Amino acid sequence: NAERIVDELVAHLALADAAIREEMVLKIAILAEKYATDLRWYVDTILKLISISGDHVSDPIWHRVVQIVTNHPQGDLQGYAAATLLVAVSPRRCHETAVRVAAYVLGEFGFLIAERPGMSGEEQFRILHQHWHNCDTETRSILISTYAKLANLYEECRPLVAPVFSRSRNSVDVEIQQRSSEYAAMREAFSPEAVEDLLREMPPFEDKRQSALEQRLREKEGEDSAAVVKASRPSAAQQQRAAAAQRAAEAAQQQAQAAEEEQAQAQAQQDVVEGTENGVGGEEHDDVPEKEPEEVGEAATSVAPPVGIPKEVIPAMRKAFSNLCTSPSGVLFENALLQVGVKHEYVGSQGRISVFFGNLSPAPLKRFRVRIDDCDHLRMQKQGTEGLFDDEGDEGGGGCTVAVRTQAKLMLLVEVTAPFDDAPAMRVLFETEDGTRHEYPLRLPIVATCFMEPVTLEPGAFMQRWKSLEGQDRECQEVVKAPPNAPPIDEEYMRRIALIISDGLKFGRCQGCDPTPWTVSGAATFRTGAKDLNGNNINVGCLVRVEANPQARAFRVTTRTLHPLCSKAVKNVALVSIKLA
Repeated sequence: NAERIVDELVAHLALADAAIREEMVLKIAILAEKYATDLRWYVDTILKLISISGDHVSDPIWHRVVQIVTNHPQGDLQGYAAATLLVAVSPRRCHETAVRVAAYVLGEFGFLIAERPGMSGEEQFRILHQHWHNCDTETRSILISTYAKLANLYEECRPLVAPVFSRSRNSVDVEIQQRSSEYAAMREAFSPEAVEDLLREMPPFEDKRQSALEQRLREKEGEDSAAVVKASRPSAAQQQRAAAAQRAAEAAQQQAQAAEEEQAQAQAQQDVVEGTENGVGGEEHDDVPEKEPEEVGEAATSVAPPVGIPKEVIPAMRKAFSNLCTSPSGVLFENALLQVGVKHEYVGSQGRISVFFGNLSPAPLKRFRVRIDDCDHLRMQKQGTEGLFDDEGDEGGGGCTVAVRTQAKLMLLVEVTAPFDDAPAMRVLFETEDGTRHEYPLRLPIVATCFMEPVTLEPGAFMQRWKSLEGQDRECQEVVKAPPNAPPIDEEYMRRIALIISDGLKFGRCQGCDPTPWTVSGAATFRTGAKDLNGNNINVGCLVRVEANPQARAFRVTTRTLHPLCSKAVKNVALVSIKLA
């Protein structure tokens, strides 16, 4: 009942006597922190306190909000706090404490929302700077640091920030004067790399046993106060958060231990993207061995298993699947009986996929059916030739008949709702004229990079975001050798790699990030149709770098995103595409 109690106290705060408001605000803040099962509710509660009684929200209270948001990179708390605070300070009239919190959080984590509509770096600066003339020197000092970080991340903010620094260098306040002078001269005094390090986001705060709020309560009420004793005991919600942090650390350790197992299963994992071993991403379906004459009689009473994909077709199928991951149309599978062609196009989080099944045999293909597995990450609508989706037993009827030199058609309308690293499975089943059953397990070339939208970043902004995404759960890296028959790695070869990143993976090319021509960097946004609590689409920022070693004839592919599945998916598609370059 903690949330209900806190909400009742917040509602009463507006009517409370001025003499007890400061004490109420302090205790509400402690309650909200101790019993918050969702830290987003905690952030919302503190914002309500600021809007209702901002004059009584002391520095330790909003400092604590900053500490909690900074120390919880898991989930979407940092992005949620940045977006919520930006909306809170959008009106010209808001409390100065809200401006302080928003300035700090946007300076640290504003890049997480910069790609959302109306929340670009330039818009963040405009919203914050409208409060400049109504703020005291302490708030202006925080704003100046935030402006420096915005100018470092977004090229379009630099001409907006420069006049502010120029005017503030003559301020009568020593702190504002010093900050403005140092930030203005920083790019001339230090190398770009040093500036990036100086202006990167702050590290997590030290997790002390007692918060500043508890210390303030102790000072006001004394050691023996019942409220002090209660506040010093960890609540169930705090214990749950500590346990969650412990589980996250243990999970990271388990992931490290599982790295060797993943390496051992690398072939199976790459099947997802390459269409390996009969094109099913890990499922093995060998050809049915021919029976000896004496075995035929014994097997006559049993149903023969279906014929799978011939082994000689697998190499061409791998290449076809890989090509379709980065091209709009092509042949997914072909043998003497059947040709499967695909044409697909995407806009944001939605896609339209057309699949054509052509009969290449001299006789009709009977009981022709297609089965597509449902995916948790895709909303899917199917349309096709009548009977194509019949799902009856092998002994029954159902399916359609594909006449000689004609096609069965399938259309899919899909919308992605979450990051993923596997392609949807599709099984094609049919019978030939002599009654032989065939079952071909395939994968549709619907991969994460299909839902990317390119983003163009300046070198400084790219490197800032690149460093902010460091961490085991956010980075995937792998080295791949150039094919033996590939030409030497030269500038022309790197131009092909750059085209793969921009045209194939749909990443915006970020030029100037490196002094060498042997590196290609790109940025994109993975679009989904899922909505957050504010009704905005949930998107994931993605970065990729391909570094070539001409002497070793190898490439190192590194991807960094806010979601581990996105990092893995982009890395897999990039590796396969480079092998085919």
